[in-house]
Amino acid sequence: MRIRKIVMSAAAVAATIGLAGAVQAQNVRGVTKTEIIIGMHTDLSGPAASYGVHSSQAMRLKFDEINAQGGINGRKIRLIVEDSQYQVPRAVQAGNKLINRDKIFLMAGALGTPHNNAVFPEQFKAEVPNLAPLTAARSMSEPFHRLKFQTFSSYYDHTRAGIKYLVQKNNRKKLCSLYQDTDFGKEILDAVQDQAKAMNMQVVETATNTPVATDFTAQITKLRSAGCDLVAMGAIVRDAIVPYATARKMGWTDVDFTSQSASFDQIVASAPGGATEGLYVGAGTVMPYRDTASPTVAAWWDAYKAKYNADPNIGAVYGHNIADLIVTALDRAGKDLTTDKFIKGLESISGYRDIFGGPVISFGPNKHQGTTEVLYYQIQKGRFVQVGGGPIMY
Repeated sequence: MRIRKIVMSAAAVAATIGLAGAVQAQNVRGVTKTEIIIGMHTDLSGPAASYGVHSSQAMRLKFDEINAQGGINGRKIRLIVEDSQYQVPRAVQAGNKLINRDKIFLMAGALGTPHNNAVFPEQFKAEVPNLAPLTAARSMSEPFHRLKFQTFSSYYDHTRAGIKYLVQKNNRKKLCSLYQDTDFGKEILDAVQDQAKAMNMQVVETATNTPVATDFTAQITKLRSAGCDLVAMGAIVRDAIVPYATARKMGWTDVDFTSQSASFDQIVASAPGGATEGLYVGAGTVMPYRDTASPTVAAWWDAYKAKYNADPNIGAVYGHNIADLIVTALDRAGKDLTTDKFIKGLESISGYRDIFGGPVISFGPNKHQGTTEVLYYQIQKGRFVQVGGGPIMY
């Protein structure tokens, strides 16, 4: 009888230890013994849906591949995507659902600057890391925060590097800027002014536009009259195509226009009638093309097209790279996954390069901006062609 009591006590202790382990696992939000939950608020049905749809699909493609191989340390990755329609209030609603109802472990690939900024307070209060948002705004990594991680270089970096390159290579002397009258545009103006100061130049003239502007005649006339020979643009897609095409139609050809990764979209390069031929664009990644792709990229391209019946765009490139970094960090975090261990896994990544040949990414305990390297392109025959012989800096 005494022996039986001792055995029962040992069993009870074992059960208690097991229960404690189960409770401990349950206390890691978004992580169970079999699953890791990742969230993403993005545009699936609004004006930026081409980014949101393709980036989320590419992430899912990568996670499906990893899950088919047994997952990471026995856990499958589940991606929950919520549609913000590229509206800040809807992004907040989507973020709150992911954070408070779905109890996600990580937010990744969330689209839009004001959208991310609006979700951050609730997200960081819940200790949910933010990885590789689809915006190159400096606020995605500045000021430093233990939960903020950005992979590619910023709009600010792209603009400053582009100006330096064109001043030195094309001997440009009269710097000007055309930018949206938004926070995004102000970031571009900051870059223009800072680079002018660094190179002992003056900003000769500036002009602004609304995000929905369709006529740029007045702005281009103003900049041309000032004698600008280099115009740095705070533009996205349409407001990159239209002013550049307007300048060319007006016969203003002895000037370089440079934009940044918000304009790094095949829609811009393939504008009808070669309207953007010659435009320069700075970016933080590579624009792949199937007919010139490496065997690895070609295989990825074909797998994407087979699954989704569409060619991947630049959003899909971002999505694949985000998912691959997540897998790398999760693997380094180990089986006993926690937020702190995942952060340390990210911070241990050094010398990482994606399958497309993008800039080298390195993080560290005090460095959550993966790179400041800029890849510089000129649109030639409807494609983004890299110039500068590799990554450029300022």
